[in-house]
Amino acid sequence: MNNLIIDIGNTRIKSALFKGSELISESVFTDLKEALPSWKETDFDQCLVSSVKWSEKDLRIQLPFSFLFLKNDLKFPISNGYGSPATLGLDRLAAAVGGWQMAGQGPVLVIDLGSCMTFDLVDEENIYRGGAISPGFMMRAKAMNSLTARLPMVELDKKPENFIGTNTITCMQIGIWYGVEFEILGQIKKYEQKFPQIKVFVCGGDAQSFESLAKDHIFVVKNLVLHGLNCILNHNVE
Repeated sequence: MNNLIIDIGNTRIKSALFKGSELISESVFTDLKEALPSWKETDFDQCLVSSVKWSEKDLRIQLPFSFLFLKNDLKFPISNGYGSPATLGLDRLAAAVGGWQMAGQGPVLVIDLGSCMTFDLVDEENIYRGGAISPGFMMRAKAMNSLTARLPMVELDKKPENFIGTNTITCMQIGIWYGVEFEILGQIKKYEQKFPQIKVFVCGGDAQSFESLAKDHIFVVKNLVLHGLNCILNHNVE
């Protein structure tokens, strides 16, 4: 079965075609107008849509094909042990499912580097437990710029080679880049102490900047959410 997975974010739209659990292709679009011609030409049997921008009702009008919409009443392949499930962003749960599927078993820690950094745990009983939410790269830069009188907005497209800043801009860039890196490493260490067999997956838009962290039990998979969404779709149509 060919699965079309659509993930609609605030600023861009990602989609992927899977054959069963195998990723065949993926694309990124700026809006629905750009994406629709590509989707209409795609040969797929079933579709799952995740959206933080448009409601299911809006998308039923805009999309000319049938689809499942990601929401709490779908079946999930892992149990949800979050204390306030109604407030849980389903993108976090989808990323956790993706990591759990690739690992084959908990415990799994998924670190998603987006607008916010999220840390999400699936324990050894395959129950999603939650984790942590922290400011992402751009949020840190914007906070320093907007909440102070004189700190400028800085570019963050490249990790500084030196860890000692020689002017205000490089000091800010180093503070953000290494602050994020040390937070990731610190969180991983804490989880490893509690779950010695844990596997860690780093994903999201900034994940490739941290490929150097990959080792035996740490994996960098930028499109992990798409894999998780596909796993959820397969779980609901079996």
